[in-house]
Amino acid sequence: MLEKSFGLFFFLKATKNQKKCEERYIYLRITVDGIAKELSLKRTWDISAKGTKEDALKLNAYMDGLKAQVYSTKSQLTLAGKNITAELLKNYLNGTGETKRNLLDIFGRHNEEILALVGKDYSYRTYQRYRTTYDHTQAFIEWEYQAEDLELKDLNYEFAKNYSFWLKTVKNCNHNSAMKYISTLGTVIKECIKKKWLMADPFSEFSTAQKEVEIIPLYEDELSAIVNKKFSVERLNLVKDIFIFACYTGLAYVDVGNLKRSQIVSKGLDGEKWIITKRQKTETPQRVPLLHPALEIIEKYKDHPKCANKDYVLPILTNQKMNAYLKEIADTCGIDKKLTFHIARHTFATTVTLSNGVPIETVSKMLGHKNIKQTQHYAKIVDLKISADMAALKHKLSIP
Repeated sequence: MLEKSFGLFFFLKATKNQKKCEERYIYLRITVDGIAKELSLKRTWDISAKGTKEDALKLNAYMDGLKAQVYSTKSQLTLAGKNITAELLKNYLNGTGETKRNLLDIFGRHNEEILALVGKDYSYRTYQRYRTTYDHTQAFIEWEYQAEDLELKDLNYEFAKNYSFWLKTVKNCNHNSAMKYISTLGTVIKECIKKKWLMADPFSEFSTAQKEVEIIPLYEDELSAIVNKKFSVERLNLVKDIFIFACYTGLAYVDVGNLKRSQIVSKGLDGEKWIITKRQKTETPQRVPLLHPALEIIEKYKDHPKCANKDYVLPILTNQKMNAYLKEIADTCGIDKKLTFHIARHTFATTVTLSNGVPIETVSKMLGHKNIKQTQHYAKIVDLKISADMAALKHKLSIP
């Protein structure tokens, strides 16, 4: 680290009320790299030189001691790896040290800013993610440190490691969910680094890499089993229809729930209907030509009160209820898979489109992916299905 320019200078300074009298306050000016900060010694000196020789000796001894204290503080802070500034030295001499910056205090103000920008720069879902991460971080600090908050300077690899352990054990999060929470906290930490409140990333040695989760889509026979199934319970028919709609459009749960009639438009030479919208998660455009099964479901619910009165395309339930009823649907249809709403998007990408020869570039656009790398994961699943089918065929052909 390069040595910074550094200087100390004592001087006399009069206040507005002192200009007509002979006494002046004594100040110390600390200058680091051309930036100066002034510190009052809370002592005065008579400029008419009426002070005794003994007074002068005492004052000089005091100033010499103060200079020694400044140099000693500077050396200690340098050894501690601190960025030496005039402000920092002044604070230490005043007994306040560095300005305390507490994690939850900073995180809370960060979340208030996010909330104020919902609908402009951020979605409400993004705010909820930060809010939940804040709540988890607050609970962890209380659990691990028995404290209400923690200073930024106390964050380190051990904090991240123990936080990960707490999320997985106490909060029962899976690995990927735990890493998402720590990554979200890391975003706030990176802002602190940009503001020079931290000199380096305290979590730099902690990996937040997520494990690849293989989500198996519905195959053609399983999709047909659900499409053709008629339930005696109306709520199951509703959930089935909304799920099938997602299987034939590729829309995520939140985007199906937000879909308005005004986002379904006729376009092209043949006037076919398309969904023209943006993914809430990424704000990327999503343009999907509507297939016949999806059009039938839209028509079926056009007079539903929620659709007719509020302009929604479908009367969606909460994600928790949808997934609970989908489990019941899977059991009834004899499907041995953990059926969740997210599987519908995978089914559209693989069974409905890629497996039927739709180019991966087209599928990527319809899914609203930012780049084709995100879509290649689905192509791998199709290859696995082809391999499994061919293995079964080879087995049949080998039987005499």
